[in-house]
Amino acid sequence: MSSENAEAGAEAAREHGDPVWDVVVVGGGPAGASAAYAAAAAGRQVLLLEKAELPRYKTCGGGIIGPSRDSLPPGFELPLQDRVHAVTFSLNGKLTRTRRSKRMLFGLINRPEFDAGLVEAAQKAGAVLRTGAAVSRVEQHGPAVPDRRTVAVVLADGETVLARAVVGADGSAGRIGAHVGVKLDQVDLGLEAEIPVPATVAEDWAGRVLIDWGPMPGSYGWVFPKGRTLTVGVISARGEGAATKRYLEDFIARLGLAGFEPAISSGHLTRCRSDDSPLSRGRVLVCGDAAGLLEPWTREGISFALRSGRLAGEWAVRISEAHDAVDARRQALNYAFAIKAGLGVEMGIGRRMLALFERRPGLFHAALTGLRPAWKAFADITRGSTTLAGLVRTHGVARRALEMMDRRG
Repeated sequence: MSSENAEAGAEAAREHGDPVWDVVVVGGGPAGASAAYAAAAAGRQVLLLEKAELPRYKTCGGGIIGPSRDSLPPGFELPLQDRVHAVTFSLNGKLTRTRRSKRMLFGLINRPEFDAGLVEAAQKAGAVLRTGAAVSRVEQHGPAVPDRRTVAVVLADGETVLARAVVGADGSAGRIGAHVGVKLDQVDLGLEAEIPVPATVAEDWAGRVLIDWGPMPGSYGWVFPKGRTLTVGVISARGEGAATKRYLEDFIARLGLAGFEPAISSGHLTRCRSDDSPLSRGRVLVCGDAAGLLEPWTREGISFALRSGRLAGEWAVRISEAHDAVDARRQALNYAFAIKAGLGVEMGIGRRMLALFERRPGLFHAALTGLRPAWKAFADITRGSTTLAGLVRTHGVARRALEMMDRRG
């Protein structure tokens, strides 16, 4: 169904007394677009609300690992800026070593193009897009709600949009997460610069990324090449703002890039949910950053957004069909179970890895640069052959090594 036909059908339905959307998705990033695609592909009337105009810039390294690639809509063509076959590792600028692979490890994208492509896929599936639509609040009771099967999404201009189910994908500081009551237990600060470089410099980085284990506990930096632009960033625990800024400045200088003027300099906070954080409230679900879903150690969020968004869209369809609060609650609990059984397990392993990395970054560096099994595990995870949790679950050596490292601290 084309987006024009979907919108015309939705308008016709409203003229015949059905002013309620099946699913309203708030947020047009990877999580929201994936949710909208999943619900629209199931044949439901879906409205996707995005406060900005598309395409829009997002602070993000833009690495597309295997789980991200495997979660894309059928036929989606990745707008790759580079294909990574080599990784240079360094320990705060020292002990530098490059490891290479004949097969591609992962791809690199620019978020504006990627996000816009995902929204377009959702529209082609039948979702209706409204940009410039900021949400001020969600109501599930009160005069704006005509019945118990309906959720009112109130926009900043006062307009009310009605839905049978709502998916919140409006970021970790968004309105929907606040409505659901999302709780966070890890907040990190990421700083990033998009640095245009001459062709000779770009050629040196083509097909290769740099990962530097940083000077603060749990911190690291990266260089991701995207044609004639290098995405250079660092991340560390929130509260270390001044030290994080110094790390980025020193990192850029150390790389010989201080003489090039960044086209964009930006920062953002990444937020991980606590284990007991809710994923729903009534007929409202949250996914992606709005739910605090990302990998705690690497802070990788795109694959978590795509996977949780798809699940949220599928379960939002079931909630939209629920005839009472009990059935809606049952479907919401099933969604939470699906998230916790998959992404939740990965987050649990990621927390353990971060705790160990904070104490022993040199051990991680030595393993990745000197031990073939560790490098192979890294390559398998980035390609999507396995996940961090899958590796620990199915490989006894990896499980025993993690347990031993846990004990040693």
